[in-house]
Amino acid sequence: MNLLTAILPIIIGFITDLILGDPYTLPHPVRLIGTLIARVEKFTRKRFKNLRTGGIFLAITVLFLSTAVPFLILLLSYKLNIFLGIAVESVFCYYLIATKCLRDESMKVYHALKEKDIEKARKAVSMIVGRDTDCLDESGIIRAAVETVAENTSDGVTAPMMYMSLGGAVMGFFYKAANTMDSMVGYKNEKYAEIGRFAAKLDDVLNYIPSRLTAVIMIISAYMLKINGTNAYKIWRRDRRKHASPNSAQTEAVCAGALDIRLAGDAYYFGELHKKEFIGDDSRRIENEDIRRANRLMYCTSVITLIISVIFRAFVFGGIL
Repeated sequence: MNLLTAILPIIIGFITDLILGDPYTLPHPVRLIGTLIARVEKFTRKRFKNLRTGGIFLAITVLFLSTAVPFLILLLSYKLNIFLGIAVESVFCYYLIATKCLRDESMKVYHALKEKDIEKARKAVSMIVGRDTDCLDESGIIRAAVETVAENTSDGVTAPMMYMSLGGAVMGFFYKAANTMDSMVGYKNEKYAEIGRFAAKLDDVLNYIPSRLTAVIMIISAYMLKINGTNAYKIWRRDRRKHASPNSAQTEAVCAGALDIRLAGDAYYFGELHKKEFIGDDSRRIENEDIRRANRLMYCTSVITLIISVIFRAFVFGGIL
């Protein structure tokens, strides 16, 4: 591996995502992974009486296929021509990063609320959150949008880049497959508690370090953007464990502190009320502009993470050391 193959795919992929965002009209590898998960889940439920064991089979099968296919494609591409390999891996990296998509989808909520169309805003936010949105008022809609931007800064942007810095697009696909499984089957309800247990635990493990690194980078970003970096650090230290997941509150706490708002609290999922602690202080009423502020924080965090990831990959894999 030389310096070009080590760093160019991540840089090109990141810049391409900022320009184009997700190509909704083209086949998307992550959507294909989602289809694979659904089909393997269906097979598993038919073949396994013990769904907890079946969940392990589900995870291993999805992870193997989701990494083996891109590995073989990249191996062939680099063997044919180094620049073809860089081009193909750049496209893979582009598909794995969701910076612009996260911004665009959350800003649909922002624009709907600016138009005073509460139903349109509820529909827009329902596309990016897992909770029930039918009963949300304006503040609840904004809170949900800000939370998903904060949480997915790690899941959808920085964590994939961190794994790509370790093992290129192949490791990025490994992480994305695990993360997608968690979002599809990692629920603690009657339907998924057993079959999704392994996937949920694996996602917790894979996100443990990235979520914490992202939180620290987000605090730095808050200072750089001249938001409330001091409060971001304070609320992170105090509230970073106020979530059922060991990772989700990390970036949510930073965002809440940086924007001087309160996030989280009780929410409905599949018609069932889930009691949650609040994150942050109720220093002021949350407002629509907080969606824009959260996105600026996300963009700054993603750029810093890209720089760190590229430097790390260049030194470790690019032959600089």
